[in-house]
Amino acid sequence: MIIGVPTEIKNNENRVALTPGGALELVKRGHTVYVQSNAGLGSGFSNAMYESAGAKLLPTIEDVYAIAEMIIKVKEPIESEYKLIKKDQLVFTYFHFASYEPLTHAMIESGAVCLAYETVEKADRSLPLLIPMSEVAGRMAIQQGAKYLEKPIKGKGVLLGGVPGVAPGKVLVLGGGIVGTQAAKMAAGLGAQVTIMDISLPRLRYLNDVMPANVVTRFSNELNIRELIPSHDLIVGAVLIPGAKAPNLITRDMLKEMQPGTVLVDVAVDQGGCIETCKPTTHEDPTYIIDDVVHYCVANMPGAVPYTSTIALTNATLPYAIQLADKGWQKACSENKELKLGLNVVGGKVTYKGVAEAFDLTYTPVEEVL
Repeated sequence: MIIGVPTEIKNNENRVALTPGGALELVKRGHTVYVQSNAGLGSGFSNAMYESAGAKLLPTIEDVYAIAEMIIKVKEPIESEYKLIKKDQLVFTYFHFASYEPLTHAMIESGAVCLAYETVEKADRSLPLLIPMSEVAGRMAIQQGAKYLEKPIKGKGVLLGGVPGVAPGKVLVLGGGIVGTQAAKMAAGLGAQVTIMDISLPRLRYLNDVMPANVVTRFSNELNIRELIPSHDLIVGAVLIPGAKAPNLITRDMLKEMQPGTVLVDVAVDQGGCIETCKPTTHEDPTYIIDDVVHYCVANMPGAVPYTSTIALTNATLPYAIQLADKGWQKACSENKELKLGLNVVGGKVTYKGVAEAFDLTYTPVEEVL
């Protein structure tokens, strides 16, 4: 198969979809890998490293899309890429369709095969291609939240870990999945007082067992959230409904109950956000303030640590990419239920129920395209 790796062109996105090591594994199996020149520089991988691995370089993004049967990316295509995507071309990347209708319609019109990292799902309901970036984003949420609590950036002026004689900061984490767990661990490690909320009692029992003593669990409902937000310094939104829009757990009116300088970090922004006042921001301009509350809503947080993120992502995606390249998407998805669940849009048809429901589109069961 001919595989293309374009440069990511989303604002301040420094990751690349495939490491030189990943390219080598595909080349060893007889596939041809084309990498856009300098695509890996932001992650610390030079053109020479890809060439040594057997990949071939192409000068432009147009060249990569034109030649590839499978495109491997990190982030969803942006508007300037829509016209480059061809009918029947397999695009393997994060799409987050349910949060952005224009992208959904553009991919329907393209006739491409859109296989979304975020909805590839194992039998135990875990999301193997979302986990590594969720781990990065959960940890980064605390790093960034701690920074934006500083007074010069309009935060409350609270040091999360406190010092002897001064109480530590308070962190509220909404969601006990991968992002929330990693955020709670990082915040606890800094010495903060952490509350983590979820609607799953089994998950809360698990977290209660494994978390250190400065992390407490609470059942998530509106009354409990309203009770906690006035006293917490940093609130992390870490809610995910696979393939669908996140619910609003923090509503606009709740901002008035928070102290001025409280920081909100919405990691769910890729899926529409779980904070009503959330809107996607960039690493270039990451925050805005509403009602004296600082909002950090960067839609590609792991892009700020691209060396770590690129390696972690390739570790997870490569086994699936190899299956797709070796067998073709139809056979690979027919034989692997995890990959089959990743098919969101195929040949102009929406094959993932959450995406169809988000925009009231016709849903086609994935079996019909296989």
